[in-house]
Amino acid sequence: MENKTMKIQVLGSGCSSCKKLFELTKKAAEELKLKTEVEYITDIQKIVEMGVMSSPVLAINGKPALTGSLPDIEKIKEIIQKNL
Repeated sequence: MENKTMKIQVLGSGCSSCKKLFELTKKAAEELKLKTEVEYITDIQKIVEMGVMSSPVLAINGKPALTGSLPDIEKIKEIIQKNL
């Protein structure tokens, strides 16, 4: 897989679902052999700025790709690949 520069962020309030999404997203990026850091943001202002009202949020390159749910790792990998 080619490695374009991509920025992956998980935004959330710090709840268990948000933390779980962050862990799964890091593992998914690792399994896809992406050379990118997965960032975890708990700043509510950043979530609001993104125009999203429910967390957790999986954002790729600054755009929300998933909001308000906690999918399994295969679904997360699918979302990441779709947004490469």
